[in-house]
Amino acid sequence: MKSNFKKNHYVLVKKAVSKEIATFLYNYFIIKQKVYDLALKERYVSPFEKMLGVYERSVQQGGQVPGTYANYGDIAGDTLLLKTQNIVEENTGIQLYPNYSYARNYKKGDELVRHVDRNTCEISTTIFLGGDQWPIHLDPTKGKNKKGISFNLKPGDMVIYRGDILEHWREPFEGESCVQIFLHYSNIKTKNAKEDLYDGRPSVGLPSWFNRKWQNSIRNDKLGRIKKYN
Repeated sequence: MKSNFKKNHYVLVKKAVSKEIATFLYNYFIIKQKVYDLALKERYVSPFEKMLGVYERSVQQGGQVPGTYANYGDIAGDTLLLKTQNIVEENTGIQLYPNYSYARNYKKGDELVRHVDRNTCEISTTIFLGGDQWPIHLDPTKGKNKKGISFNLKPGDMVIYRGDILEHWREPFEGESCVQIFLHYSNIKTKNAKEDLYDGRPSVGLPSWFNRKWQNSIRNDKLGRIKKYN
């Protein structure tokens, strides 16, 4: 059990993933983005279809890094979510439920504003897969230290942190490409954690629109419209 995580709410794990796996996943997401770009250009897929990824929208529209390629719940990403769960548990001393993975290929000029995440990101990790290094900043002082602490990861390195309580951010990116993958878990003792298993999806590897809450909202909307127009 790692008491420093419970005290500080973060821990650095070097070489959590082998460099070979990190490089493989880096190239995988680079290729997947190119496939998505071509599929959009040739109109093989709708811009609303998310299984190949998305380009994030503005913050007002629910995005965090506008115009940047991102991939929620990718099959390879969610496989990593499951395979690294034991590493996260060993380094936090907490038994976990896996929720979802989220990968981004950051571009020059991107900035991740200071924020905390939703409940399903209670125990979060970020792993640098490849490209240009770009530090992530955490503030374990709840705003007392505005500068925070930073980690400049190498491929395969992981930072585990309490995503729901620690503010975290990245300064404007000066490189060309930086692929990071975020793996999100919940403490099994947290209230309603079991309901958030797989982020409300029936299985890993599924896009966000399989989320139970989303499905219920659509179902209720359809029922409302049927009642209204009948």
